Amino acid sequence: MTLLELKPNQADGIAHAIRHACEPLPDPAHMIEFGVFFDPYIDSSKVVLLGEATHGTAEFYQARAAITRNLIENHGFNIIAIEADWPDAERIDRHVRHRRVRTYDAESFIRFPDWMWRNAEFEQFVSWLHSYNESLAPARRVELRGLDIYSLNSSLKAVLDYLQRIDPEEAKAARRRYACLTPWQERPAGYAHAILSGVQEECEPAVVAQLQELLARELDYAAADGEDFLDAAQNARIVATAEHYYRAMYRSGNDSWNLRDKHMFETLQKLMEYRPDAKAVVWAHNSHIGNAAATAMGWDGQFNIGELARIAYGEEALLVGFGTDRGTVAAADDWDQPVKIKTVNPSRPDSYERVFRQTAIPRSLTDLRGTRDRAVREILSERRLERAIGVVYRPESEFYSHYFEAVLPEQFDCYLWFEETKAVNPLAAVRPQGVPETYPFGL
Repeated sequence: MTLLELKPNQADGIAHAIRHACEPLPDPAHMIEFGVFFDPYIDSSKVVLLGEATHGTAEFYQARAAITRNLIENHGFNIIAIEADWPDAERIDRHVRHRRVRTYDAESFIRFPDWMWRNAEFEQFVSWLHSYNESLAPARRVELRGLDIYSLNSSLKAVLDYLQRIDPEEAKAARRRYACLTPWQERPAGYAHAILSGVQEECEPAVVAQLQELLARELDYAAADGEDFLDAAQNARIVATAEHYYRAMYRSGNDSWNLRDKHMFETLQKLMEYRPDAKAVVWAHNSHIGNAAATAMGWDGQFNIGELARIAYGEEALLVGFGTDRGTVAAADDWDQPVKIKTVNPSRPDSYERVFRQTAIPRSLTDLRGTRDRAVREILSERRLERAIGVVYRPESEFYSHYFEAVLPEQFDCYLWFEETKAVNPLAAVRPQGVPETYPFGL
């Protein structure tokens, strides 16, 4: 049976068949009560990947915060890795771990889409983490890191700043290597176009050489400050990956997507290797943390963090999907446009979202692994539509812009459902009264 042949009332029948397996949840604003509902799912998990169906829904941030708090306090998790740029997250990490503050030429999360992390819900979690870490020894504090690759400009500057402090002569050599990319620091998307137009040579040899040179000096540099070397090395990797990424954007959508998710997964692995007792929580969109092999994107040749985590960690990786039917969301009309509070359309009758809406349970958690009820997994294993809203939401063309086919029980291990949700609260561009200059969300 194809999606076009599905009848609306099929969602009712499926909902009736799985309703008993949908565990009602409290409001995620009650962090402790909400978080403990996930204890039976943790088992021997070493990596817990927490998704979101949109980049601008308050309940998704609150739920991830509640689950993560429980994982930290009761299950020994000590790394939080988010779908954000490394330099922005580095400033937050210095704040929450009470580390030495450096001079920054920009605040955290001020570029599009600033509301994705610069919102009241995430700020509340950051404040809790700062307080939680305060009484712990430095080596035991929970770190917060960024996985993404969109920081070419700030990462390049960070490498040069680090070398200028620790090895001024090598800083001069690094400036020569990075000179190829200097004209494109502020507008990296134009780099590939310039190559295709014949006005720019590829910078890959130079940026790779710089990364190799930095890594070759690890013993000497890390001896001075291992944390600072980790930061510099990661920024050098980002410069090299970003150079490749922007070239790939003009060749194939799959190439650029796969390059980005491969980088994010490898960053996660490096963080875990750096910390022997590592247990990590990942915050990213469903499209990154669900198993891509169970979705249209995977069938089209794309992979993601979730699929790579499943291969690398097996049962030690827990993939948690999120969904909603309707409400409001913070999103833009198009890339690089201002944020708006938009109304989310009710879900389509042929979607997984409609199935969970028809259970009539406002908030629920469902085991999709079949460990509690094999029949539930089998009932949900027929392909259906699933909705994904990123930083751009186009409700007028929602079917074509935001829906894709998936097999939910193969995509996620469990599914977190909110029938109606509201938009995140973007932070105003002002420093709250009384906070210090080191406050990571100040302007």
